[in-house]
Amino acid sequence: MIYQQNIYKKMKKTTINYSEAVAEIEEILRQIENQEIDIDELSKKVSRAAELIKACSEKLRNTEKEIETIFEDK
Repeated sequence: MIYQQNIYKKMKKTTINYSEAVAEIEEILRQIENQEIDIDELSKKVSRAAELIKACSEKLRNTEKEIETIFEDK
């Protein structure tokens, strides 16, 4: 239950790093797979996972662009 409280605190954060996002996605998936999420909470968790996946994808795209720029300069 303490871990869930930490997840809710993270949900309120405006920025989250890649590793934190992946960990939170994994926790949401674990909860869904183990049927630990109440049906009333399910749509909120799925929505949060979608937000996190979008943020991770954006971070990966930005990192790829940064790396390409580094190699272009050399």
